[in-house]
Amino acid sequence: MDFNKLTLFGLMKGQMGWLTRRQEVLAQNIANADTPGYKAKDLKSFNFQDMVKSQKMRLNAVTTSPMHMEGARRSTSSFAVEENRNPYETSPDGNSVVLEEQMAMVGENQAQFQLTSELYRKHIAMIKTAIGKGR
Repeated sequence: MDFNKLTLFGLMKGQMGWLTRRQEVLAQNIANADTPGYKAKDLKSFNFQDMVKSQKMRLNAVTTSPMHMEGARRSTSSFAVEENRNPYETSPDGNSVVLEEQMAMVGENQAQFQLTSELYRKHIAMIKTAIGKGR
């Protein structure tokens, strides 16, 4: 059974991808905390409605031979990175990274990732129970 074809699992996978990408952006912010002129960045918020729309329009790779492997096309940068327009504070050298703010965002991101992965695990267990293999 391909769980990616189930909308709920596809959406959870999408959110986990968004959270992973956001972690990368936040890590870049922290790494550049002392870089003059660096502006803090974050990802555009994960929008459930947009994600549902994108699930319907997924592009799949075409196989031209039975020896080819099937797979879905996946973009590594499908989430828009945006610069923080209203920084809490900016240092004299133009850097707008506030480490405390970034660490709070990293903690929030981690909690959301744990919640999503736990939901994923629970839904897999529920499906296993429904088909009789969860006992």
